[in-house]
Amino acid sequence: MNENIENTENTEKVESTESTESTESIENTENTQDTENTSEEETMQEQTEEEKLTAELAETKDKYLRLMAEYDNYRKRTAKQMIEMSATVKGDTIAQLLPIYDNFERAANAESSDETYKSGVEMIFNQLTEAIKKLGVEIIDPTGQPFDPNIANAVSQIEDPELGENTVAQTFQKGYKIGDRVIRYAMVVVANA
Repeated sequence: MNENIENTENTEKVESTESTESTESIENTENTQDTENTSEEETMQEQTEEEKLTAELAETKDKYLRLMAEYDNYRKRTAKQMIEMSATVKGDTIAQLLPIYDNFERAANAESSDETYKSGVEMIFNQLTEAIKKLGVEIIDPTGQPFDPNIANAVSQIEDPELGENTVAQTFQKGYKIGDRVIRYAMVVVANA
């Protein structure tokens, strides 16, 4: 009977050990699953944080590129406006000086008995002509050319069989332009219009 009791106790011990091992195994499995779940959650959190940072970086980069494009457009627009303003101011200034230039031209072409006086007027006129040319001003004298309303105003018309149709016969007042911008239109007589 003692043996039975011992066997029963041994069996109970074995069962108890197996039960303990099985409980530990289940706990280990649960711990492993918990650890895996935790690491999956952490990985997902890290990925979402990484995705958030990537999205934020892309947004910042987009803002930066837009700002650079806007600044470049501003710089180009400002430079263009400065060039246009400079040409406008130059044209307006020269337009104010053109009557004086015309008077010097008339004085240089006028007959004078005093040669010293005449040569002085011609020198001043030549200097003024050179200064105007250095500023990029071109003289418009369309005499003998076909009439172009973009550079000249017709103040009169005549019939002249020697000139072709719609040809400038005479220029009353020369015109002036800077580049493509006309400062003052030439006043002309058109033949056979």
